[in-house]
Amino acid sequence: MGCNLRDLATPENIDLATLSGKRVGIDAFLTAFQFLTTMRDRSPQGDGGPLRADNGKVVSHLMGFLNRTATLLNLGIKPVYIFDGKSPELKADELASRRARREEAERVHKEALAAGDFALAQKMAPRIMNYTQEMVDETKQLLDLLGVPWVVAKAEGEGQAAVMAARGQLDVVATQDWDALLYGTPHLVRNLMSDGSKQHGRVVRAQMIDLEAMLKTHDLSKAQLIDLAIMIGTDFHPGIRGIGPKTGIKLIKEHGCIEMICQVKNKEIPQRLSEIREIFHHHPAVDVADEDLLPGQIDVKGLIQFLQVERQFSQRRMDNAFDKLREIGLIREGGQTSLFSF
Repeated sequence: MGCNLRDLATPENIDLATLSGKRVGIDAFLTAFQFLTTMRDRSPQGDGGPLRADNGKVVSHLMGFLNRTATLLNLGIKPVYIFDGKSPELKADELASRRARREEAERVHKEALAAGDFALAQKMAPRIMNYTQEMVDETKQLLDLLGVPWVVAKAEGEGQAAVMAARGQLDVVATQDWDALLYGTPHLVRNLMSDGSKQHGRVVRAQMIDLEAMLKTHDLSKAQLIDLAIMIGTDFHPGIRGIGPKTGIKLIKEHGCIEMICQVKNKEIPQRLSEIREIFHHHPAVDVADEDLLPGQIDVKGLIQFLQVERQFSQRRMDNAFDKLREIGLIREGGQTSLFSF
């Protein structure tokens, strides 16, 4: 999840309708994990894993992407899904730590199932969820059938999206990862895919964070924000012990940069600092042609075959999605496909 900048931001609740006509870059991997960890087997003797069709195929991710994408399109939003590429080498330690936590969770999950402790197994299940390459390929196929563009990042998905937003190819970046602000997206939307759902008894609302406004509020430059984030801790460095957001802001304003702060506080300068800064200031990104971001056609027959025939989606689920698309003229009466008109 990168660096937690929650204490620095002042999110504004928004109505998704305000994003109508906007091209929104969506972090596909975090979105997929959201679907996989919320739509899962919670039956009395369920293992807590993702939902499967009777033929054994995992369908949670496809259910989520179909429903939420149809909802976004119905609102006039232009989604572009961004998939992670190869993780930067700087992230190796963080990935190793995640693997260790996952392996421990898998051990506990397996033992819980063996002991018949289904409550514990279901509690551990989200920690071992895996968005496999097969699921990734299925998601891309679904998006193709919906005529929705997608991009494979050179490195981090939210970094790719932020670069595209800075270039003007996207209006907004939608992700739960605060790092998108460090990568330079002018506007970040959180909770896009969970807007309207309930968590802990409260209705979740999409929230907009404006990078320029955040920098102005705290009287920081973007370079100072990046240094502050490195001190707090990112996927590329665990941070400097004893420095949190509030202390970090005070120090960065007083001393300007990490090197000076470390000198004054007698702390070691983070290793590979220049490389970490560079990955935030100039994140590796593939060049995407504007025409590759244009919407395509909806393949109704293909969607029926892919979801209903091969993965046993219910007629009701298909109708719900198709009704949303038909309502705004993306599917003509009689099931004929149509080009996006926005």
